[in-house]
Amino acid sequence: MTTSTPTRTTSSLILYTALPVDQNPAAVYIASLPAETGQRTQAQALRVIASTLGTDISLLNWGALRHQHTAAIREKIAQAYSPATAKKILSALRRTLKQAWRLGQMTAEEYNQAIELEPVAGETLPAGRELSQDEILALMNACQADATAAGTRDAAIIGVMYAAGLRRDEVVKLNVDNYDPETGKLILTGKRSKQRTAYINNGAADALNDWLTIRGTQLGPLFVEVNKGGKVLIERESMVVKPFKKIRGVDVPNKKAGQTIFRGGALTSQAIYNMLYKRAQQAGIEEFSPHDLRRTFINHLLDAGADIATVSKMAGHANIQTTARYDRRPEEAKRKAAELLHVPYKTPKVG
Repeated sequence: MTTSTPTRTTSSLILYTALPVDQNPAAVYIASLPAETGQRTQAQALRVIASTLGTDISLLNWGALRHQHTAAIREKIAQAYSPATAKKILSALRRTLKQAWRLGQMTAEEYNQAIELEPVAGETLPAGRELSQDEILALMNACQADATAAGTRDAAIIGVMYAAGLRRDEVVKLNVDNYDPETGKLILTGKRSKQRTAYINNGAADALNDWLTIRGTQLGPLFVEVNKGGKVLIERESMVVKPFKKIRGVDVPNKKAGQTIFRGGALTSQAIYNMLYKRAQQAGIEEFSPHDLRRTFINHLLDAGADIATVSKMAGHANIQTTARYDRRPEEAKRKAAELLHVPYKTPKVG
């Protein structure tokens, strides 16, 4: 008869065979996360932790970790990674151990002792980059130069990501009925299913309304796939790949013949990433991440004099300290202060 009792090695930290998924604290924790991107990020953090002990997520006996183990892990992580990254990795460790406690694999006392770790000190420079107004303009021009429905859609996506500071997962969750064209009100669903409102106006509203004219107001995902022929695919459809495909008028055997593929419906997070990469290349600007648009939204509002508490609410941050980490104004202030000093050095004349 199969049981879920871990089969341990002599060290008790490494399992000979993996536990069932519903008994693996790491798997349970990752499954509890709402967003696909968040799951990937935290799974990678847990892989880093497991690797410090010479194993992987599935064979690490998370419930056997005690304070001496987690303290050693913390030391290795703090030495190998920046303070910000180390904190995120250790946060994943704490949350996984909480699942181990909930699964009955460690006592409350063992859990509390294991997560009692010295904080990782130090600060890192702000991650990512901020786009300039000229770069935003270049992106919108690149989209508008594309006369297909995809060009209008992409302009609307970039517009709302910049104007409302949306995460890419928030973009793909938007439905048509989340937006009121009359008032510009947009209802967003963020992390941990928390809802907030944003208001879309001026150029962003124009782009979004133009997209809706093409897409139509049929209920469903707001941003959907557009095929190569320019057809808007609101409904998710399945199709079986045909045995042959035409290349320059010649029938060529299709390697994927017989496979079922899906097209249409809401864009994926990866599709948003790919679209921004493509439009950045077309616009001739430096590559940027989807989150850089969110950084730009926050910093441009702060530069314009918006109150940081208001910006924090608009960004959907749980506390104002998170918003403060995006603030690049202190760096700009240091740059301007440095310009006040003059070094009296003259370059020698050649010859």
